[in-house]
Amino acid sequence: MKYRRLGTTGVKVSEISLGSWLTYGGYVEKENAIKSIHKAYDLGINFFDTANVYRRGEAEKVVGEALRGFPRESYVLATKVFWPMGDGVNDRGLSRKHVIEQCNASLKRLGLDYVDLYYAHRYDPETPLEETLRAFDDLINQGKVLYVGVSEWTPAQIAEAIHIADKKLLDRIVVNQPVYNMFNRYIEKEIIPLSEAHGIGQVVFSPLAQGVLTGKYKKGAPVPAASRAAADKETSQFVYRYLTDENLDKVEQLEKVAKDLGITLAQLALAWVLRLKNVSSALIGASRPEQVEENVKAVDVELTQDVLERIEEILA
Repeated sequence: MKYRRLGTTGVKVSEISLGSWLTYGGYVEKENAIKSIHKAYDLGINFFDTANVYRRGEAEKVVGEALRGFPRESYVLATKVFWPMGDGVNDRGLSRKHVIEQCNASLKRLGLDYVDLYYAHRYDPETPLEETLRAFDDLINQGKVLYVGVSEWTPAQIAEAIHIADKKLLDRIVVNQPVYNMFNRYIEKEIIPLSEAHGIGQVVFSPLAQGVLTGKYKKGAPVPAASRAAADKETSQFVYRYLTDENLDKVEQLEKVAKDLGITLAQLALAWVLRLKNVSSALIGASRPEQVEENVKAVDVELTQDVLERIEEILA
């Protein structure tokens, strides 16, 4: 495994990290989930990601249980707050009340005293940003959170958060978690330049485009029975967004590139994401330990300029 700094902080995280979105506490059996986390740890992955909203806390419970046998200082754990966790009017958003209550609830489910990274899972237009940042700052001062980040915020929202934190002497956000893969590159234009200027790293999710960049979905063929698109009807919508004829044509061409390099398409896609220095880690999901084992090999793949240009031609 190789490691990078989390933004410009002093903490280092594995280039490949393991998430629990749509999987743990859901359609993946608990035993397989725990085995996947243990395999990831054994392979050098030290960065694990979850959120309170994933299966309404069930994912946090699985992740907490799986990590319990490892020394706390040996891994970096992230969770998140924003989405509804109940039916009450205050059971959502980034108000001070919801942020503090959900942090405490997450720690209880995880069985931990602190989390390394706490994300604002989305931007909350109904809460003053200073209120949210002060709540985060207080959690840091209490030792319940070490670093804070945001997920899927716009450049303007990130810039405003930086400005308020500097003006009010609050802890800055150090990480952004956006979607980023060969089919979704929106962060390249504004997010990455802004982040590089202010020391914010990217922890990108869906680097394999919900499994489409593994090559298991074929044009004109039925969806594989064991795939997420077939196994989990509730969340299959996220996969089908990428299952267009245009994308599947590109997948066929990208598979030829991977074959020429002697690697899998997934390894090619992950190595492509990691070509950017501003990416601190690429967040994968796994329903089986074998998937983790294959994906971590991407850290050893070096893409030459010729290969990158070939990929660019396909994606264009």
